[in-house]
Amino acid sequence: MAALWWAVILSGLYHGLNPGMGWPLAVSAALMEQKRSALPRALGLLALGHFLAMLAILLPFSMMLFLVAWEVQIRVAAGVLVIAMGVYLLINRRHPKALARVHPARLAFWSFLAANAHGAGLMLVPLFLGICAADADTGHQAAEALMRGNILTAFTVALAHTAAMTLAGGLIAVIIYLWLGLKFLSKTWFNLDLVWAVTLILVGAFGIWAAVNGH
Repeated sequence: MAALWWAVILSGLYHGLNPGMGWPLAVSAALMEQKRSALPRALGLLALGHFLAMLAILLPFSMMLFLVAWEVQIRVAAGVLVIAMGVYLLINRRHPKALARVHPARLAFWSFLAANAHGAGLMLVPLFLGICAADADTGHQAAEALMRGNILTAFTVALAHTAAMTLAGGLIAVIIYLWLGLKFLSKTWFNLDLVWAVTLILVGAFGIWAAVNGH
């Protein structure tokens, strides 16, 4: 259980470090407005969009989990879905054009779309399902009570993950905005697309292994 929760937090830190989740947009917003207050406001909007994207993925799975008899099959299917997303991102390395059409002022909406387009929410599904399975004493819980508990867990997982993401991305944004500047960023830009795709595949494989072995 502790390992699964740490994985939720560490994946949030990993998402936050990835420029594709939006921290460069927060730096850009602060520089364009020439106000320090624009930076935390932009980070808050990015966090809101990411949080909603996590819930959009996790909540349907939380509502399915009351079908306890199909728990293993659901977890395996989720793992296969995550692996498929990773393989797709390995094959298709281009960023979705739709993201470029979103107005910079709509950061929450952009963050929501970016998280879903990159499979950020899917990455959490195997971890979330493992937490629900480890946390539920299905022999003594009614289906309705189990589902309520899983929905609350979905909110907690999304919140913990988003907080870690915002902390990591916000720290980088503050350092670049206050000290290093965009010139440094342009010279040291890092691309995590390949690492991201491989990570999705690994997380999906771990989810399938854990489900099949009863973890």
